[in-house]
Amino acid sequence: MDATIAAVLGGGAGLVIGAVAVLAGRWSERSYADDPEPAEPPLPRGVGDVLSVLRSLAVVVDGSDAVVNTSASAVSYGLVRHGELVHHELRHLARQVRRDGVIREAELDLARGPNPDASVVMRVRVAPLGVNHVLLLAEDHTHARRVEEVRRDFVANVSHELKTPVGGISLLAEAVLDGKDDPEAVTRFAERIRVESTRLGRLVQEIVDLSRLQVADTLHEPELVEVDEVLDEALDRVRVAADARGIDVTLGAERGLRVFGDLELLVTAVTNLLTNAVNYSDDGTRVGVGGRRVGDLVEITVTDQGAGIPATEQERIFERFYRVDAARSRATGGTGLGLAIVKHICANHGGDVAVWSEPGRGSTFTMTLPVAAAPADTDHAADDDLGVAAAARGESSA
Repeated sequence: MDATIAAVLGGGAGLVIGAVAVLAGRWSERSYADDPEPAEPPLPRGVGDVLSVLRSLAVVVDGSDAVVNTSASAVSYGLVRHGELVHHELRHLARQVRRDGVIREAELDLARGPNPDASVVMRVRVAPLGVNHVLLLAEDHTHARRVEEVRRDFVANVSHELKTPVGGISLLAEAVLDGKDDPEAVTRFAERIRVESTRLGRLVQEIVDLSRLQVADTLHEPELVEVDEVLDEALDRVRVAADARGIDVTLGAERGLRVFGDLELLVTAVTNLLTNAVNYSDDGTRVGVGGRRVGDLVEITVTDQGAGIPATEQERIFERFYRVDAARSRATGGTGLGLAIVKHICANHGGDVAVWSEPGRGSTFTMTLPVAAAPADTDHAADDDLGVAAAARGESSA
């Protein structure tokens, strides 16, 4: 074979080998590209069943922070939306745990929905679950936080309110000692001591009463109480103060109403409403007391012709120590606990208290309590039952 033919054959063989090498390389690349990536290990068996019975809000996220399992409560609280964790604080905790495998706990203030003022306090525990998954457990501590804030504010307010009359009595006692040679000064200071000591005693008693009402959510042994007796006793307790200022207190209640409860507590509640009405009314005005049955409820109303309460203040007037007009309240000896006590008494009787008021048009406070059937109603009910039973036997109830 001459050299020319050998060169041609060698070149052709080289081209064929090169083409085969290129095709083999491309086929290898295509095969590699078509191979699926290693799948993320599945969740351990039974995780969904466990999450469904947990009291805590539960969420499981994978390596990309996508939610793969969640409890319905986590969605309702707004922690999960469209398969993702809503709050960046939770995503940050999940990534930290996934990175180092260390269980973490935190208490977070999280927004609930688009309104930034609506938030929940969540106690969160985040732990690794398998290789790449992370489990988030959360509990709503909003109520516990509010209770703690109320308790702290209550202690601070009690301390402040007690210091005022105690400090006043101490200063007046010193004034009495300094003016012991002046009978008029001694008499004047002694009267002030009496006023402050009365105020201090009333404050301590109301604190004790409120504490008892908060401890007892319901009445242990409710008795049948005549509403007429409650209203008459409450009117007697405020009659002297009202007459001294020329305030006409009128009673226009439906007679014969009865409720189950504690007579003394109900008298205290109505008396507190009447005392406020008298204290915040102008001289020579009128205060009205009413009572009526509305369905299965008894409504007791106290209406005054005072200055009224602004709408912005009405939601807070039942808070402990809250006063719309602090200066006037102190001048009248108010403690800021009267309406809080009314609210707790109504709640303990299965009822409620509400207010309607407009500045310049006075106020109306309404207590609602479950009605107790009158004897006549009970007799009619018994007769009806006998009639139904007789009819069932084919007899006459006559």
